[in-house]
Amino acid sequence: MELIAPPHWRYVDFISDLHIDAQTPLTLATLRRYLESTPAQAVCVLGDLFEVWVGDDTLGSDGAVEATVADLFYQASKRLAVYIMCGNRDFLMGSGLLRACGAQRLGDPCLLVAGTQRWLLTHGDALCLADTDYLAFRQRVRSEPWQTAFLAQTLAQRQSAAHAMRTQSEAKKRQQAQSHVEWIDLDASACLAALQHANAKHMVHGHTHQPAQHDLGGGHSRWVLSDWDLHATPPRAQALRLSVDTGGVERVDALRPFSPSA
Repeated sequence: MELIAPPHWRYVDFISDLHIDAQTPLTLATLRRYLESTPAQAVCVLGDLFEVWVGDDTLGSDGAVEATVADLFYQASKRLAVYIMCGNRDFLMGSGLLRACGAQRLGDPCLLVAGTQRWLLTHGDALCLADTDYLAFRQRVRSEPWQTAFLAQTLAQRQSAAHAMRTQSEAKKRQQAQSHVEWIDLDASACLAALQHANAKHMVHGHTHQPAQHDLGGGHSRWVLSDWDLHATPPRAQALRLSVDTGGVERVDALRPFSPSA
């Protein structure tokens, strides 16, 4: 997929890994302030907007925080472009959610052409090649037969299954931490190969929750987005802002209001 920035775009913001659910009211409040004040002409969500997404009928649940999130993006879409990529937590997002958000879907990967710059956008999970167990799981749940069967269940059944999977995943993480197992990063060679295939110099991704800039050699770089964790010390909620005119990028704190005239 290719996204070409129109001439009037001056700034493009990238965010990811907000992991919003009913237990994250501070994240929801921060997202509201951010969307109301960002000076960007486009916001690209690079996966895991929600902690979990079990189907677009979630929006019809009474008091669903997901419906509030969708309305925030819909209101923002009246003054800026909204693009959403699915991640490993919300890969079941469908056209109903995108319409509710006033958003367009971003394929994974997606090449952003902004001025003279070419940026490769991805969630990042597919490039964690050393995590073979996860990649096998990813292949299974991304298949059409699995998704058709899963979405045929009731909403309550899907929510229960998702809760069980998250509980199992968190238990595995705790076990790995106790065993001092190192977390798995994206494969550097695979990232470089993807950039070269796309004829791009820079990659932006989320997933790992390890914000940094990595030099891949030959002028290629990998920018990792911050997750949003308002209960961390200190709290984290960043956007990566691209200046279309200069090609420069900066990390901006979504916890602080942005000047509309910036």
